[in-house]
Amino acid sequence: MSRAPAQEPRRFAALDPDRKSGSQGPKLDGIVFDVDGTLCEPQNYMFAEMRSALGIQKPTDILDHIYSLPQDEQEPAMQKIRDIESTAMINQTPQPGLLQLMDYLQKRGIRKGICTRNFDTPVNHLIEKFMKGHDFAPIITRDFRPPKPSPAGILHIASSWSLPSAKNLIMVGDSIDDMTAGYRAGAATVLLVNEVNAELAEHEHTDLCIKKLDELIDILEGGFTGQVGREAEGEGMKTGEMARGVLGRE
Repeated sequence: MSRAPAQEPRRFAALDPDRKSGSQGPKLDGIVFDVDGTLCEPQNYMFAEMRSALGIQKPTDILDHIYSLPQDEQEPAMQKIRDIESTAMINQTPQPGLLQLMDYLQKRGIRKGICTRNFDTPVNHLIEKFMKGHDFAPIITRDFRPPKPSPAGILHIASSWSLPSAKNLIMVGDSIDDMTAGYRAGAATVLLVNEVNAELAEHEHTDLCIKKLDELIDILEGGFTGQVGREAEGEGMKTGEMARGVLGRE
């Protein structure tokens, strides 16, 4: 889906105190992160294993399928996918730039939340192993319903931070569910782009693309401007060109 041409650019004021006076936009109130494929390297093989364990195929949504089962079959089915995630978490690998970004956000006093379709054990394992001392609250896992792409989890995070809306938040993720959940919640969206999801750079729900998490540091320091704004002002390239540039392709 192409980006809607009438969409207004998303902006946030610079976090660098020396650059705040010249920047446009409201204050950033916090960032919500996805987990698998965002905070850690993607473990996409899990999804094939989960579907095999449940006896389903693409494009059936795994959680939708489980919640459609009779009540007494839901927990055994859920345990099957928990077991797969618990095995996979041993091989979790942090995304490049993860700790640098977390240290920066802590230094700037930016709140961090998590909204994921994973269950809590792999999430807590990732934080304890690679981000010890960094707080994420609240952490929305698959126990929260409805899951992404519903905006409900992000809106719950905004409410828990005593915010009237999610409009001054950023959702960082790597999937269409992440971009759509953020967009529907009213948040700005940042796509962690890779070879698999590059087409999402041109989706109307995507505001900005980065290849590494720590690239977000300079963006936030100087003032966040969504890609629509850069295009409208002649400051940058179109989103498709941007994704190809991020990935180092012509």
